[in-house]
Amino acid sequence: MSRVINPNSAGKQRTKLIRMIALAVRELLRQPEPNDETRDLAIFIALSLDAIDETINPSVEAWEKRGYWVKADRFRMGWRWAKKYANEMREALFVGDWGAVAMCAVKIAQQPKIADVTISPRHRMGHPWTGAWDRYRSPNA
Repeated sequence: MSRVINPNSAGKQRTKLIRMIALAVRELLRQPEPNDETRDLAIFIALSLDAIDETINPSVEAWEKRGYWVKADRFRMGWRWAKKYANEMREALFVGDWGAVAMCAVKIAQQPKIADVTISPRHRMGHPWTGAWDRYRSPNA
């Protein structure tokens, strides 16, 4: 019997989210003043970082089953920033501290996993953050 390959693995999902976050952070840093799109961008970044954090444990389960504890812990430590900055961005957004939102966006943009992403000007990702605030406020709609 052959192995079953999951085309939607946690690693592929994480890579896709990283590209979208890189695009959103760069767009957020271009915003001249806070508006609805800025709020959409900020909550999209926070939710995407949360989604990245959720992909970490499934990725390291196989290593832990084989006893590669150091490798699993190193991987977790390499992604610890995602949850931290997601919470920081969300708190600053809910308080309405746009300076803190901008500072958090800069910190996220400086992370090597985000800073090293190159996005072509003719990318096909669109604007995945459009309406993110409304979807966050009314998840059942």
